[in-house]
Amino acid sequence: MKFQAVPLAGAYVVVLEPFQDHRGMFVRTFCMEVLKQIGHNKPIAQANHSMTRQEGAVRGMHYQLPPKAEIKLVRCMRGSVYDAIIDLRAGSPTFLQWYGVELSADNMRMMYVPEGCAHGFQVLQAESELLYFHTAEYSPAHEQAVRYDDPVVGIKWPLPVADVSDRDRSHPLLTEDFAGIVL
Repeated sequence: MKFQAVPLAGAYVVVLEPFQDHRGMFVRTFCMEVLKQIGHNKPIAQANHSMTRQEGAVRGMHYQLPPKAEIKLVRCMRGSVYDAIIDLRAGSPTFLQWYGVELSADNMRMMYVPEGCAHGFQVLQAESELLYFHTAEYSPAHEQAVRYDDPVVGIKWPLPVADVSDRDRSHPLLTEDFAGIVL
């Protein structure tokens, strides 16, 4: 595993290093000791797997408030997605900035999403599947979201948005008085 810093403070693209031979491939997707290189020290509390059928569909932009704020490590296991994060951390030098990158089964990249960042993705290939590792269990009482098309953030999705859940479409827009998440 190698870590490529991205323009958002504390976020990384994780580049996996597969071993391949005539039998196939083996790759390490999680190692606590290696993650310590970027200051990660929280145990994984939950893992989730999602599949999205329609190309152009958007899911997100989700996060959890303290004390259930979570770090996410996200990998595309099948297909391809445009994975995006928004920095919502009060006082962060990259507050309200966003970053996106393609994650695919072929490129085997992962996104390391720090606490206080919203996460979502757009499906670039139908039937795409993601695997998420979380440092906190899901807590409906702490769940929050930023709308995928919030003009304050201005995420530029690579495809026309084809499908969004009613729930994700109904998240409120950020207001001028949004000061960020205090971790």
